[in-house]
Amino acid sequence: MNKSDKIYIAGHKGMVGSAILRKLESEGYSNILIINSSELDLRDQHLVADFFEHEKPEYVFMAAARVGGIVANNTYRAQFLYDNLQIQNNVIHEAFRAGVKKLLFLGSSCIYPKMAPQPIKEEYLLTGQLEITNEPYAIAKIAGIKLCDAYRDQYGCNFISVMPTNLYGYNDNYHPENSHVLPALIRRFYEATKQQAPSVTIWGSGAPKREFLFADDLADACFNLMDNYNEAGIINIGTGEDLSIAELAMLVKEVSGFSGNIEFDTSKPDGTPRKLLDVSKLHKLGWKHKVCIEQGIRMVYDDFLQKNLPIQLQE
Repeated sequence: MNKSDKIYIAGHKGMVGSAILRKLESEGYSNILIINSSELDLRDQHLVADFFEHEKPEYVFMAAARVGGIVANNTYRAQFLYDNLQIQNNVIHEAFRAGVKKLLFLGSSCIYPKMAPQPIKEEYLLTGQLEITNEPYAIAKIAGIKLCDAYRDQYGCNFISVMPTNLYGYNDNYHPENSHVLPALIRRFYEATKQQAPSVTIWGSGAPKREFLFADDLADACFNLMDNYNEAGIINIGTGEDLSIAELAMLVKEVSGFSGNIEFDTSKPDGTPRKLLDVSKLHKLGWKHKVCIEQGIRMVYDDFLQKNLPIQLQE
């Protein structure tokens, strides 16, 4: 990408899209195309077609999606499948029609089988059953990967697909039911600290292990891959390190200053036992993460407080 190329970030208001925007701006890119979802509903084929025909972006970061944690995924199954299929189908197809030079599609590590061998290699895709609680979202993302590859095979489009691990960062979603595990813990421990609650209850046993990547590290990886990676299929983006949910909760407890106990509600589902990505392919390209989990949690917790999010939590 040249500094003057027109670059469209789909989903620039979200955690990932905003991190990509910060990265591009910090690197001196000035011709960045962004538009709010209220002005452009990416589920609407005709609106997306008109947008691409009029704006003619040269590069596309496809970070727009309907996302959420285990409760949201399992509750809004039809919406997660339908909305994500509509969004990615429209953007990928219109990118092809508009002659976009390169598109980067952001998937998710939930595409892999629930019981995939650990760490998870890219070739494990479609080798087993998915985790049932997020199956609709995973199916949509798999369809997006295959759509990118199909346009590459049939039309020669340089569309690439990256699979990030569990993410956290600035502009995260702290909704009590629809958020992912780390922002949910941040909110829960903050509220417990302010209310001087005796304990915080965590869903499940605390035993499942997860890998977490700071969103600005993901943006840095995507920036590098947009410049240096042109292969079909998928490439994992992660840290190559994981920890248990119980260990994660202890870190958030320490950062928040909560002095009570942590309890585990084993009547709630654990989800996938372990989900650690094999990032050797990415490391061979010379990229590694910079922000460790302890540092990252402190950064996002401070940001959570500074932006007066606690006030919004009471709405």
